[in-house]
This record gives sequence, structure tokens and C-alpha cells, in this order.
Amino acid sequence: MTSNKTKIFIDGQHGTTGLQILDRLKDRPDIELLELPMADRKDLGKRAEIARAADIAVLCLPDAAAKELVAALDSSKGGDADTVVIDASTAHRVADGWTYGFPELAKDHRQKLLESNRISNPGCYPTGAIALLRPLVDAGIVRADSTPAVFGVSGYTGGGKELIAVHEQPGVEPFGLYGLELTHKHVPEMKKYSHLQHAPMFVPSVGHYAQGMLVMVPLTRDIVAKKVSAKDVHGVLADYYAGETFVPVRPLADRKWLERDRFLRADRLVDTNTMELAVYGNEAEEQILAVASLDNLGKGASGAAVQCINLKTGVDETTGLAVAA
Repeated sequence: MTSNKTKIFIDGQHGTTGLQILDRLKDRPDIELLELPMADRKDLGKRAEIARAADIAVLCLPDAAAKELVAALDSSKGGDADTVVIDASTAHRVADGWTYGFPELAKDHRQKLLESNRISNPGCYPTGAIALLRPLVDAGIVRADSTPAVFGVSGYTGGGKELIAVHEQPGVEPFGLYGLELTHKHVPEMKKYSHLQHAPMFVPSVGHYAQGMLVMVPLTRDIVAKKVSAKDVHGVLADYYAGETFVPVRPLADRKWLERDRFLRADRLVDTNTMELAVYGNEAEEQILAVASLDNLGKGASGAAVQCINLKTGVDETTGLAVAA
């Protein structure tokens, strides 16, 4: 970086994810936040200029606007080569030349992030799905040519300002499935970074609460390569994430985190960057369920971006990020 303080420009800082990133960075003495006047925030030339002046530009934009700014940076001669771009949209999640912003993805992935100036921030649901599936596919437990099912529920903040406005009105549905056309925008990154050959079947849902997420992957007989137990699955995940601060694996069939010894709350990790993984099983029926619990606005969005900023700037990865007790 070019000075003692890292210059960061958040393009779209007034959106849901942008506000959360801003909140995690605004009081840090190692960060200098660059900001455009309100009148210039839709001016592509001004946005590209301030992005080039930044050490890191974080894009919290619709896909088209993110592509537009990246194209302006890539085609300019203003010295943007050293600007790290972290794109929180879906525009570059599976694009060539971009590195997926999930540091725990693999043992060598932090080094890939350190060497990259183009980082695609993961989606919230894929963060949980990939965290569960990638180790199991790589270990040969889940067949790479299978079609796993991924189910999830998120708080309504995952839908941005439009969905937040809906849920602030009376009479809104308490729970709803969506993405029933089975072509959700998160599916391509789930497929690519889980090392799957086919798209998983992804069924998301929204509950009438603000933040928090559960992602569930049933390990059914048709997707496993061999007969395995819940203990086997738990062992693979525990080994894969051993030593990772933000991705702890709960004890096998853990009940201590359940509400009234029965219910797993989706909002239990709100405002943290922690994602907890767990495995449950019914040995008699050969049934196994893998679960990820996270904050859709934390490890699933803004927290992930800040974690990558920390990695790129050489500070402790936990700086500005809460870890669940």
C-alpha cells in the first residue's frame, strides 16, 4: 500500500452491504475513507478517478454498475494497476481473472488473495454451501458428478433495501420460499467453488426477521460416493477448518447451541463474522445433515469484504470483526 493509512473507496456505501462495511471501517486508525460528493455518485468518470486514487475500491453496486466501473478502470491509463477491487456484486463471482474472497476456501487460498488485485466477494448463501460441500467433494465423500440439494433461510436484509421496505409493512408473509425457477444467481458460484460438475439444486427462503442465515445440505445416498457416517463427515469438516478463527466446527450432533434443546436459531450469529458448521445424523436410516450458521450481512457479505481488506493490508484478520463467543 502507498501510505501508512490504507485509502479505501466504497462505491455504493449507502446500500445495505456498503453501510455495514462502512460501519466496520469508519473508526479504524489504519484506514482513510475516500468519499464522493452526493452530486458525483453517478458520474462514472468521477467514480473511476477516486477508485484509481484508492488502494482498495469496494463495489457495493448492482451488477451492471460494477461491470461498468471495472471496465472504466481496466481501460484507463490513470495508474489503476495497484488498486485492489473487491466486488460485492455477483458480476465477477465466477469470472476469469478474479479470486473468490473466501480466505478459508483452501489452504493456499490466502496466498491467492494476496497475489490478486481483483477479488469477488462471496454471496451469503454460497458461503455456507461451499464451506460444507468443498471439503466433502475434495475428500471424495460427495460425488463431484452428483446434484446436491442446498436449502437455506435468510433474514430479509439479504434482499437489500427493496425487501427491507416490504418487511417493514404490516401483513407481510412470515416465511416464504423463492427462487422457484431454480436458476438463482448464487448457483454458478456454488457449483464452481464446491468443485461440482453440475449445478446443485438450491432452494432459498426468507423469514420475517432481519439478519441471520442457516444453510443446509442433506447428504443423501444418491450424492455420496461411499457409505459414510455422520462422524466421518464431521471429521472431514473439523480437519479442513482446524485453526480457522471464523469457521469453527461444532461438536458432532451438538445440542448446546439449540434453543430449548430443539431449535437452531437462524439469528444467533448476528453482527459477527463467525460461521459455525455442524453435522447431525440418523445412523439407522443412513441420514446425514450438514448445517452452516452465519450472519448474511457478516461473513455472508460485509464481514467477508473486511476480512479480505485485513488480509490485503497485513493487519490481523480479526481487526474490526466480531468473533462469536
